[in-house]
Amino acid sequence: MSITIDLTGRVVLVTGGSQGIGAGIAQRFVDAGATVITCARRPVAEPAPGTEHRTCDVRDPDDVTALVEGVVRDHGRLDVAVNNAGGAPYAMAADASDRFHEKIIGLNLMGPLAIARAAYAVMRTQPDGGSIVNVSSISASRPSPGTASYGAAKAGINSLTTSLAQEWGPHVRVNTIDVGLCRTENTADHYGGDEQVRRIERTIPLGRMARPTEIGDVAVFLASPMASYVSGAHVACHGGGEPPIFHFADQITTHPFAPDTSTEGAPS
Repeated sequence: MSITIDLTGRVVLVTGGSQGIGAGIAQRFVDAGATVITCARRPVAEPAPGTEHRTCDVRDPDDVTALVEGVVRDHGRLDVAVNNAGGAPYAMAADASDRFHEKIIGLNLMGPLAIARAAYAVMRTQPDGGSIVNVSSISASRPSPGTASYGAAKAGINSLTTSLAQEWGPHVRVNTIDVGLCRTENTADHYGGDEQVRRIERTIPLGRMARPTEIGDVAVFLASPMASYVSGAHVACHGGGEPPIFHFADQITTHPFAPDTSTEGAPS
């Protein structure tokens, strides 16, 4: 007998759901029959099939309140909230401004907390409660040089997940997906081209980066009745993880983030 997940009649909000990993997550909820609302800071020319799109800056609590109230007003309920919006440009911690770090932490930690709180206010009044799925990163559990604030924020998300699961049960389940490298429309640009991406993929135990819909499969499971006794969990979706750096020690000539101590061009 086959097992399927049917979320017909369920209302799902996916932040940052119009592109990248968020689009893959939204697609899988559409495939499961749910009513899917995506949001981002900017409008989209045309929402993905089966979804509707709304604008919201998740860092703005008033925006978040208006978003969730609008979803409930139009659809009568909110069953699942997926905190996917996030990310960070590359910047060494000492070089970036205080404002930069504040914005990164706001987007990746405070925004998800605002969405979760607004969703909980609705879900706790529903007879069958609801589910919150946070999209975290393997950066939460290992050093994240060049994106230090992002890694710290994701570590905060993982801690937040376990705390909210205890505070909000039994009405609302809260879980996290720890995402590894994933191929999106921007992957080649981010890593320096297709050949560099292929070299990176050779270091992943499963031999490739994830597809966005594979992250979506995990999100749908965590939001479904099949995960009815799963709360406070961190589910790894990283293809087996990153191999220890000592395996590549013979290929490394210097610490990759060591400061430049060259005296070339210095005054005598």
